[in-house]
Amino acid sequence: MHDEIFIGLLGRRNQGKSALMNLLTGQQVSIVSDTPGTTTDPVKKSMEVFGLGRCVWIDTAGWDDEGGVGFQRVERSRRTLNLLQAAVVLFSHNGFGEAEQEICGALAQKRVPFVLLHNKRDEEPLSDALKADLARRYPDCPIVDFSTVQAAADTDDPAAPLIAALKTLLGAAHAAPRPVLEGLIQAGDLVLLVTPIDAEAPKDRLILPQVQISRQCLDLHAGCLLCQPEELPQMLQRLNAPPRLVITDSQAFKEVHAMLPAEQPLTSFSICLARQKGPFDAYLQGTPHIARLQDGDRLLLLESCTHQINCHDIGRVKLPNLLRQRTGKQLQFEFVSGLNPLPDAPDRYAMVIQCGGCMVTGKQLEQRLTPFIDAGVPVSNYGMALAYLQGIFDRAVAPFRKG
Repeated sequence: MHDEIFIGLLGRRNQGKSALMNLLTGQQVSIVSDTPGTTTDPVKKSMEVFGLGRCVWIDTAGWDDEGGVGFQRVERSRRTLNLLQAAVVLFSHNGFGEAEQEICGALAQKRVPFVLLHNKRDEEPLSDALKADLARRYPDCPIVDFSTVQAAADTDDPAAPLIAALKTLLGAAHAAPRPVLEGLIQAGDLVLLVTPIDAEAPKDRLILPQVQISRQCLDLHAGCLLCQPEELPQMLQRLNAPPRLVITDSQAFKEVHAMLPAEQPLTSFSICLARQKGPFDAYLQGTPHIARLQDGDRLLLLESCTHQINCHDIGRVKLPNLLRQRTGKQLQFEFVSGLNPLPDAPDRYAMVIQCGGCMVTGKQLEQRLTPFIDAGVPVSNYGMALAYLQGIFDRAVAPFRKG
């Protein structure tokens, strides 16, 4: 369950970002042209990088683009910063000016580490004076003098200097996240996963959290059984001993809770994900705020994936209906899908509820929720909110309070 590493290529127009993107991926992913402003929307490409893991390279529009459409391109590039775990800031011909400083400042504000890459070395090498000045101003940033033209002729490992710099930059900062089930189960334990196959289940496959938890059971050398909610009683009867832990889809919390003995540890896939890469303590503190909601309160629901909306939709239909029903209040709801921009003025919301976040990285989740937490807005996640609304919040989080 290691997050992908999102790495942005940033800089002014015509600094070689797109050529570098193609070099890194070994494919013609981005259009390369001498015409300024060729790259419009960010271009993404996922690939495995030895020593780093699965990386997503993002080629962006020039930071100095102009005009009405150009300013929109720059805004898209700025929004990309919310996705990144690392960045490469490109400049050339020893030109490190206001735009580059602005990019570096924006990255520092977002706490995104970056490499300074002086490109087009074949035309003009990086001067010793500028390198010394940059080393003084950005002491934690590797500085690489590079040429995509020369590197392209290296059939062995053309991007080696940059990849080495990124490895140095990231280091332990991108260590594998804590395994969700660490401390909760041991080798030889049995985990029972309750996985409804309903109208929201993807065709012919499991949803990502179910796959991730199953894999973690294997990694921890624990047994893993899967069943649907209606099969749970029969499954329990067949076992010689109760499972160490039962993990259910949050939508089946109520019926699974009713089927299990009170002493049986129970939680949900969504809460497991919250423990791994969400602000878990903030969720624990924020979820009980549901009981204090008032008429007219505005709630923001963040769903980090994109899917077809139907009458069974948990975030847009089931959770809002249950919130209105259980609180008895006239509540207003707003929704943001995927990684779309967040609304301004976070303090206008009485509460924010985030999905499990299986499709985003921990860094991206942090960037989305931090403005609300800083503004004192209570936050929760789908699993915790559903557990609270059904009166089983303490039971659902109990395994993690012990872990």
